[in-house]
Amino acid sequence: MLRYLLIVNPTSGRGFAGRSLPEIEQEMKKYTLDYKLILTERPWHAADLAEQGAREGYDVVVVASGDGTANEVLNGLMRARQAGFDKVAMGILAVGTGNDFAYGMGVPGGVEVGCRILADDYRRRTDVGLLKGGDYPDGRYFGNGVGVGFDAATGFVAARIRWMRGLLLYLIAAIETIFIYYKAPSVRLTYDDQEMILSSLMISIMNGRRMGGGFFFAPEGDPADGIFDLCIARAVKQLRVFTLIPYFMKGTQATQREVTMGQARKVTVSALEGTLPVHCDGETVCHTGSQISVELLAGQIEFITQRPEA
Repeated sequence: MLRYLLIVNPTSGRGFAGRSLPEIEQEMKKYTLDYKLILTERPWHAADLAEQGAREGYDVVVVASGDGTANEVLNGLMRARQAGFDKVAMGILAVGTGNDFAYGMGVPGGVEVGCRILADDYRRRTDVGLLKGGDYPDGRYFGNGVGVGFDAATGFVAARIRWMRGLLLYLIAAIETIFIYYKAPSVRLTYDDQEMILSSLMISIMNGRRMGGGFFFAPEGDPADGIFDLCIARAVKQLRVFTLIPYFMKGTQATQREVTMGQARKVTVSALEGTLPVHCDGETVCHTGSQISVELLAGQIEFITQRPEA
């Protein structure tokens, strides 16, 4: 029988994960999954627990959380992998605020469906991104995506809004960011053998498909295809940002003249004028960075995901 280490961040989703604990245990038991449950207590605790779980021979490390704690678990498993403990799979119960990491990996929101997916045990080997720069000069791994510019600034605002979760939270934060916080930097963007110099509203480097709880920066993104999907938006006037938002929500932004889509395995963004606000998987990399580099590492983690429809 498979052994599951279940890591729960009770504060995820504005406390929704903690309130879901009875349902999580009920569903794990319903599917007769052999698990040990541990609650996180501090930043990066989930990474330490995940690495320890891999070293102790657990078959699956499951995180019940949102994007940030899932990112920590991924980092812990990658640390364990570097030490030779690479047999463990990762699973997720999406009970966070945006749940974009889970969505990109093919796991819908909710406890019941998440536990059903764990019990079904369908696996895909997925790619992982490695970002260097900002507060992480030695690197931080990510599973879903990196945002540079407006979407990162929006995420910083959203983190201060404590009374809601989901897409509406990010829409409200985006409106506040448009009028108060954001000034587009001039950047040099290098991806594989191409280079652009532009005043940039935002640059999204995607392993998954969406960020911000429902903005499809990479509508065709696939975390197992061996390449990043890029969404590059040039700076526009404030009111134009409002008219662009619906396109990003539908994943049709490529039809707009200010947006360029691309693909690459390596990406570097350097500020020529101004600074770079950056996040990865919704977690702050820097508020005022000068340069980041991102590299795709193919086929790193076995992920338990929803079985594709026949």
